[in-house]
Amino acid sequence: MILTVTLNAALDVTYRVPRLEPHTTHRVREVVERPGGKGLNVARVLAALGHGTTVTGLVGGRTGEALRALLRQTAPGVADALVTVAGDTRRTVAVVDGSSGDTTMFNEPGPVISPEEWTAFLDRYRELLADARAVALCGSLPPGLPVGSYAELVRTARSVGVPVLLDTSGEALRRGIAARPDVVKPNAEELAQLTGLTDPLRAAREARRRGARAVVASGGAEGMLAVTERGIWRAAPPRRLSGNPTGAGDSAVAGLLSATAEDLPWPDRLARAVALSAATVLAPAAGEFDRERYEVLLPQVAVTEQ
Repeated sequence: MILTVTLNAALDVTYRVPRLEPHTTHRVREVVERPGGKGLNVARVLAALGHGTTVTGLVGGRTGEALRALLRQTAPGVADALVTVAGDTRRTVAVVDGSSGDTTMFNEPGPVISPEEWTAFLDRYRELLADARAVALCGSLPPGLPVGSYAELVRTARSVGVPVLLDTSGEALRRGIAARPDVVKPNAEELAQLTGLTDPLRAAREARRRGARAVVASGGAEGMLAVTERGIWRAAPPRRLSGNPTGAGDSAVAGLLSATAEDLPWPDRLARAVALSAATVLAPAAGEFDRERYEVLLPQVAVTEQ
């Protein structure tokens, strides 16, 4: 199975209003709830691709219970190995302005995690790694966890020979990259913050120098750049796409992770990631991917060696 880790899971709540205006009362046209957090999004895509997938992470309180119930309803192919904590799982609230299509986000910080809860999670994580072909460590850290938490999870996975992909940002990425993950997947802004370099190729090379075995930098509509020990490649969709980019990065992670578990060559890994990301942008529902369009786009992705 493929394992995804979401330490700061969330219940995603989306409100749709005719027009978002400050200092007024709004009538909400539609409310949608779904289990959220980058690792859970990645797991849904992996399951849709036919991979046995398990999610773990930290959830608690009534919001955590609601998240787990929705996970069972919306992702029946994903196994729940989430670890219960005392605090209440966070919510992310998105308010979509119907007049412009713009989205305003409100992200709660998440529950405070105690040292005892972290130890319990580490025990469960080690158990799950025994059956894992690859693992993705995704998203932000909840309050209470040290910034080196992802670095500890990277070292634990590597010690038992499980390939590990790290998708986070800020100091957690800086610490985690020093533990030598197999793949890191920052976007251009996160990569620039990490290295202080604005040129993606130079920045990716610098990130490799700091410890990552491979760096896959997302350039949005421009595609992806991979700097690896086996070479450097760029991949781009066949045309510029318009649509909703929500979840496109998580779909790309699912593509990279599944291809890593299958030990595919790097050009094939990039092509899958870009095609899945593009199919997510084109899907009518935010955060989902269009399977038929993915299969059409995959052979059209242009991959060039640098």
